Amino acid sequence: MGALIIQLLSGAVGGNLAGSFMKNWSLGTLGNSIVGILGGGIGGQLLGMLGIATGGGGMDIGSIIGSIAGGGVGGGVLLAIIGMIKKAMGK
Repeated sequence: MGALIIQLLSGAVGGNLAGSFMKNWSLGTLGNSIVGILGGGIGGQLLGMLGIATGGGGMDIGSIIGSIAGGGVGGGVLLAIIGMIKKAMGK
């Protein structure tokens, strides 16, 4: 459960960082956070299924870093995807 919370929080951070770097695809702070949380959960779970992020469910330093990385990257990637779709639909 702790790994999931870390993934969700780092996903929110990753979504907001991605939104600040990619202004054209930003959804605003709240939108970036929501999409980042979703992406963080999805990304962290995908990496966990591959055995990369969770380290067998333990809370050692490697697992924590993996959860942060998986959540942050997942949040940023999902924000980029949603932002591109939103921009394409706006044309």
